[in-house]
Amino acid sequence: MIKTTILKAIIIVYAMSAMNQLLYAQENGQQLFIEDAVKTAQENDPWIEGNQHTQDATNSMSVAAGSLPDPQVSLSLANLPSDSFSFNQDGMTQLRIGVSQMFPQGRSLSIKRRQLELQAGAFPHQRDDRIAKVAVTVSHLWLDAYKAQRSIALIEENRSLFEQLTDIAMSSYSSAMGKTRQQDIIRAQLELTRLNDRVTMLEQAKETFIETLSEWLNIESAGNTPFKVADYLPNQAVSHPEFVGKDMIVRDEDLYDALSQHPMMKALEQNIEATKAGVDLAKQKYKPEWGINAAYGRRNSDPFGNSRSDALTVGVSFSVPLFTANRQDKEYSAAISKREAIKTEKWQLLRKLKAGFETSKAQLLRLNDRKALFENDLLPQMSEQAEASLTAYTNDDGDFAEVVRARIAELNAKIDALNIDVERQKTITQLNYYFTSSEMIQEDEYAGEAQ
Repeated sequence: MIKTTILKAIIIVYAMSAMNQLLYAQENGQQLFIEDAVKTAQENDPWIEGNQHTQDATNSMSVAAGSLPDPQVSLSLANLPSDSFSFNQDGMTQLRIGVSQMFPQGRSLSIKRRQLELQAGAFPHQRDDRIAKVAVTVSHLWLDAYKAQRSIALIEENRSLFEQLTDIAMSSYSSAMGKTRQQDIIRAQLELTRLNDRVTMLEQAKETFIETLSEWLNIESAGNTPFKVADYLPNQAVSHPEFVGKDMIVRDEDLYDALSQHPMMKALEQNIEATKAGVDLAKQKYKPEWGINAAYGRRNSDPFGNSRSDALTVGVSFSVPLFTANRQDKEYSAAISKREAIKTEKWQLLRKLKAGFETSKAQLLRLNDRKALFENDLLPQMSEQAEASLTAYTNDDGDFAEVVRARIAELNAKIDALNIDVERQKTITQLNYYFTSSEMIQEDEYAGEAQ
């Protein structure tokens, strides 16, 4: 039959079209793999450099804070007669030079230095967290761009089929063969127009994701896309599958231990230790501040030429913290409250990480169920339905509208399956973030340098 011959031609054209698109994708533009995108974004993140400078500044401040204050030098002319301003008229007249040095209360200097060192110790963990967050953000952008790009490819792969269906309908309608009606031709043309609209919307979405990704990669696009994402979906694995299994019993203690290794937790622990040092620093305020001073006074000879002895002055000064109720007591109380407040932040962060993990875990399990349903049942059934409706139509035993609906349903099912695969990878990326540790990041950096 004529329609059967045309159907075979459609299949051949479909296969050739897919192959041409693959060759075109390989020959035009630079493909960007997700691993390279993440690595490039992490290496070009100015936040990392800024955080390193802040750490260097804090380390420098810790050295300065642990040093004694500068000594004070004074130079004065004492007891000069106001009637004659003569240096040798009065025996009390002196040219004095003095020096004084203050010593802060108790161990204030060493504690303040240790407090700043502890604060500086939080910055490497902040950078590790930033590296992990950049990996999540860039991976999601890459996956969104891939989803749009692959959806376009799926539509383009089916466009030729719809075009051939339109040609079949027009040929059948012109020859007055079969049950083809004018509205069938209009319906086929309408579906092609809707496919064009979907492609346009997906192109817009892909360009948006590529532009945003270019900002992270520090790549100029200038309206002419400098790269395209790779044409295959990565299969990322869950870093801690023992916590994600569907029927696994996870103890809260084990989960908390794993989440406690997160860089954000480590940074917060550094800040907690710094606030503990702040309590020790507040205790030192109850101790006196000491100072020593020395002065040498040079005297001139008397009016008769007799020499006068020079004068040496040595002294000690210290503060007397007697009235502590409104100052030292309040500073100590404030330091304790600050320490307890930041401790509560630790538990809030741990609960937040756990809640995020549980949410992503539940989402991944449902996506796994949907993926199995699509692969084992829905997609094969959609394909069978589309083939059955097309076969019935070619044998003049089916409705053209049903053929179109079946093909559209099959296309939508393929795109839905693609969305599920992409969402799975995004969810796995998010799950792996919750189990990030500084050791893992350092191992990844070392592996990257080794390569």
